[in-house]
Amino acid sequence: MKALVYHGDHNIALEERPKPTILNPTDAIIRVLKTTICGTDLGIYKGKNPEIADGRILGHEGVGLVEEAGESVTQFKKGDKVLISCITSCGSCEYCKKQLYSHCKDGGWILGYMIDGVQAEYVRIPHADNSLYKVPASIDDEIAVLLSDILPTGHEIGVQYGQVKPGDAIAIVGAGPVGMSVLLTAQFYSPSIIIMIDIDENRLDLAKELGATHIINSGSENVLETIQSIVGDGVDVAIEAVGIPATWDICQKIVKPGAHIANVGVHGVKVDFEIEKLWIKNLTITTGLVNTNTTPMLIKAVSANRFDLKKLITHHFKLGEIEEAYQIFLNGAKEKALKIIIDNN
Repeated sequence: MKALVYHGDHNIALEERPKPTILNPTDAIIRVLKTTICGTDLGIYKGKNPEIADGRILGHEGVGLVEEAGESVTQFKKGDKVLISCITSCGSCEYCKKQLYSHCKDGGWILGYMIDGVQAEYVRIPHADNSLYKVPASIDDEIAVLLSDILPTGHEIGVQYGQVKPGDAIAIVGAGPVGMSVLLTAQFYSPSIIIMIDIDENRLDLAKELGATHIINSGSENVLETIQSIVGDGVDVAIEAVGIPATWDICQKIVKPGAHIANVGVHGVKVDFEIEKLWIKNLTITTGLVNTNTTPMLIKAVSANRFDLKKLITHHFKLGEIEEAYQIFLNGAKEKALKIIIDNN
């Protein structure tokens, strides 16, 4: 089968690899229909995760058809169309029992990281009963791909951990795919003000279309002064959706007393935490990796057309063009790329 294989820093290649087989009775083999590229995949490509083995097949988001199910799999059968969760869950360890599936002792984020992932024609999914979801006929395949990771990540780690409430003023720092997912799912909770902050005018314009009440270009505006002109003391919730020191710094400067800072971005270097200024502000600061415990709810919401997700998809490629797709995504601002769909058909 064809698969996108990692060979180290800035070294990936589309290669022929053996089709995966059932290793454990709880496994399923999925024929991948559509997948995508995540910001985390770009981090791996750039050498951010040196622990990843040479020869690893990348990718952790996708939709496919069950090709084969292990003898202990009870919820899925050959031919079922399924959403592949970015998080693998055994369902029985102490963390899974707390719905902290990202910390599953025999799973968590392993696809495209510790085991071969979904940027391939086929993928083996461990603990299939707890790590796959049936895709309703009412959800288009490429929209379903967005439910693998970005939508639950934005909802759980941004909106829920940030405890967004009706009437809140919230700011989202970073208008990438996850930031846009925060924007969309925050609207479930009726905040009165949603401010999107980024340096990309195209993404800011889209954020306005998708429900942001205010947009701020941090490259050309004084963010703190603009925030104060909108909400006075600061926002009730600041959500960091990039993972770099500059965006973290914005979040800790724009919150009011009693506010929440929800960190969603994946950080690769240290940031300055201004505890000498913030200790008195009664802040709640949260971090986390998506657990996907809200994925079933989000599937229902998407099925009911609660989101305008088509606008997040900007590019389409075939699997044979995936190396080109990586280059487009690496130059997202120049190429106006947000979410790229890789089609295996």
